[in-house]
Amino acid sequence: WAAGDLRARGFVLGATAGRTTLNGEGLQHEDGHSHLMSATIPNCVSYDPTYAYELAVVIQAGLKRMVQDQEDVYYYITLMNENYEHPDMPAGAGDHILKGMYSFRKSAAKAKHRVQLLGSGTIFREVVAAADLLERDWGVAADLWSCPSFTELRRDGLAVERWNMLNPLSEPRISHVERLLAGTQGPVVAASDYMKAFADGIRPFVPRGRTYKALGTDGFGRSDTREKLRHFFEVNRYFVAIAALKALAE
Repeated sequence: WAAGDLRARGFVLGATAGRTTLNGEGLQHEDGHSHLMSATIPNCVSYDPTYAYELAVVIQAGLKRMVQDQEDVYYYITLMNENYEHPDMPAGAGDHILKGMYSFRKSAAKAKHRVQLLGSGTIFREVVAAADLLERDWGVAADLWSCPSFTELRRDGLAVERWNMLNPLSEPRISHVERLLAGTQGPVVAASDYMKAFADGIRPFVPRGRTYKALGTDGFGRSDTREKLRHFFEVNRYFVAIAALKALAE
């Protein structure tokens, strides 16, 4: 709040972020709530990226806004300390990364059932693994959406709602979430390394009639391995797959 009130500019980088990443510190450091707190500050722009190209896009855009355009905003970006492969950026994803959500991979499987899987930060890698699990073991096609900022997605959705309320005679605007999911099929499941309320913030903007399930790390932090923590908080690949199958059954 002090940084926002002072009209500060710059990048606040939350290293070893999330509730299951800094696994040796338990109650003391594990964070499942900072993105909910940063969302309360209007001039704080928050991102929870998974891959290097997402971070690069955000940093470049942030420098343009703060240095070139002289906007009084600052950025909160959560980073991880895990080693994993980083793919190339999908063509045309840049603007969608900044808006908070883009298509990471469309399933080529010709399956009777299809789901839409969303995720951010380190847990998006579990979401990707869940998509492979669903297709291989259950015959369910799973489209993948990376969501570097559930916060920006919610802000966009709220702005669209407000504009539509104040302009009832104009053609309604559509949120970024609704625009991307409008042409898809099946229930929508989202997961992150933060409390369920984080991913649940975009629920009003998921197209009507679609089931939406948000997974998260509610509760106190714990000290254990990443694998065991992600099982305990029910955000690993198996719980993402279970949530998708339950949504299909419903």
